[in-house]
Amino acid sequence: MKVLLAEYTVAHDPLLAREGAGMLSVLRTSFERCGYEVVMPTAGDFGKEITRLAPSCEMGLVIAPDHVLSKYTFLLEQSTHNLGCGFMTVALCANKVQTGKILKENGVPVPGDAGPGKRVIKPIKGCDARGVRLSEEIPGEGEFAQEYIRGEDFSVSIIPNRIIGDACAYYSGKPPVVLAVNRQEIVIGPDGSFRYCGGESPVHPAREGEIIETAKKAVAVLGCQGYCGVDVVVADKVYVVDVNPRITTSIMGIAACLQEEIAEILVAASKGNGPDEVHLTGSARFDINGKVTRV
Repeated sequence: MKVLLAEYTVAHDPLLAREGAGMLSVLRTSFERCGYEVVMPTAGDFGKEITRLAPSCEMGLVIAPDHVLSKYTFLLEQSTHNLGCGFMTVALCANKVQTGKILKENGVPVPGDAGPGKRVIKPIKGCDARGVRLSEEIPGEGEFAQEYIRGEDFSVSIIPNRIIGDACAYYSGKPPVVLAVNRQEIVIGPDGSFRYCGGESPVHPAREGEIIETAKKAVAVLGCQGYCGVDVVVADKVYVVDVNPRITTSIMGIAACLQEEIAEILVAASKGNGPDEVHLTGSARFDINGKVTRV
């Protein structure tokens, strides 16, 4: 059985290429261990490669930055079974302003509007903390400002079971598969710029249950499916600061500790039948260059 793993950054975004290669390696290794034949795009036009390869594969997954993920996921969905989030939800989550508005309207805590003084300025569409900064300046074109919340940075890696898209027949009503809570290493430089450096997974903070329940509600409200990363800041509340409807860097640390195969979980969840729980042994640190260290 063939699976298409279409990773964008290795050939098309040098700044994120090492991070992308690390995520791709985890997925490719897992699918091959499970007996799948892995097919990957060659260099050239990424969209044309997906259109060329997807029809010969039984399933596929696009790994790409948020701002281009939707259009390439759309191409994949025209020809094969998508193991990731549906393209319409991907497009929604890529718009951080609209995502925050929907979450707030549905009772999920998110940072408030920016007040006087320093605030967080973000691209409306972006990933990997690019362009995110703490500043008193006015947001530029394609940016917005929000309240800066001091707290601890975590993410939740979660795989909702299939709910919409090409596999509506697979709807089961099962709750999402929670893989792990991850500690995020985010550094704020002297100029106020945010830099994501990696993290540790799994971790078990004091408010782990609240963190997980907040992430579950966020992905349910947005209609996410497939592997997702929900970024939160834990302060007086658990605030959702970003929802990434895609494979995230934390998969490298999780895979080093996971007793199950991530490939099997993705396939099962895409058909509404993900496992009730997963099992992790120990923990691992990971960085954006693909380095993973057991701790």
